[in-house]
Amino acid sequence: MAELTESEFEDRLAGVLLGTALGDALGLICEGLNKEQIKRRFGKIGDFHLLPGHGYFSDDTEQSALLAQALAKHPDDVRACCRDFQRALFAWLLRMPYGVGLATISSCFRIALFMERSGVKSAGNGSAMRAAIIGVYFHELPEKRKLFSIKIAETTHTDPRAVAASLFVADLAAASMNKKNDRIMDCFLDSIDSVEENTLKARLLKAAELAEARADTATALLELKCSGFVLHSVPLAVFCFLRFGDGDISDALGEIISAGGDTDSNAAILGAWLGARHGAAALPGSLINRLDDGPFGPTHLRKLAHCLSQIRKGEKPLLPTYNFLSAFLRNLWVLCIILIQIVIRILCRIYELLTGVR
Repeated sequence: MAELTESEFEDRLAGVLLGTALGDALGLICEGLNKEQIKRRFGKIGDFHLLPGHGYFSDDTEQSALLAQALAKHPDDVRACCRDFQRALFAWLLRMPYGVGLATISSCFRIALFMERSGVKSAGNGSAMRAAIIGVYFHELPEKRKLFSIKIAETTHTDPRAVAASLFVADLAAASMNKKNDRIMDCFLDSIDSVEENTLKARLLKAAELAEARADTATALLELKCSGFVLHSVPLAVFCFLRFGDGDISDALGEIISAGGDTDSNAAILGAWLGARHGAAALPGSLINRLDDGPFGPTHLRKLAHCLSQIRKGEKPLLPTYNFLSAFLRNLWVLCIILIQIVIRILCRIYELLTGVR
């Protein structure tokens, strides 16, 4: 892999974290809606709609930040890194975050009961959505990348499909940093051979085939689906990355969100890969600057990226901190906004039933 300068490496670390937050925040308002509902209510997604002009993110971003924090504490000890991440997940659940999957909730309860194996047999996308930071941090160390990706995935998800998808997300993030990969398809080709789970591999190859054929998102959606099932989520993100990833970043995220389904997690995965390929400097500043800058916001994510970059240089920087109470109050505020949006959805659905609109 072509060498990155120190500033380039830090920019990619910041890119993957900020890209995750951007996709998460843009997609959050549309979670659970289908493509027709999204088009009718929002048109083309290119801005924040949960609270106009202000971007709030959910569990995708917060788990990625907690994982980055665990990596910073234990970059050479995977068991200690997993233990730290498990403790952080339980404390995170106490802050009442929005958008937590059932597998992660179950895992947090198992952590609270001091069970040795906290992961549950789930093929949801909860472990894949946070895995890209591992790929960027260990971009030139494939064995470490594989070890950390698998073990961190298994803290919440033990289904072989979820574990394989998490490793692929990390591998594609790493390949996206390779300067030799001029074509975006080369990033995929660098990563696909290491996928050993046959069902996942077949669907990833199908996504690449659709992107190579320049299919539109609606056509790809018919083949790939868009739910929180990892065999839907990651292939759809792959399609959008390969099809739109070297164009306008906002447009690429808008495409995957327009498909509907688990929009925040799907867009978070795509945003992470875009940040890994293009760096934080290439992300749309007008949107990044309007992300909520409280706990786990852009300032905190940039500090985490700087911290990880310094650690790879052999230094021992101070780890960025956040305030538990501030994070808890922010989550309560977001939950209130979400409840208002749920009421709006119900009213919209009643209107659709009364008028025959579909």
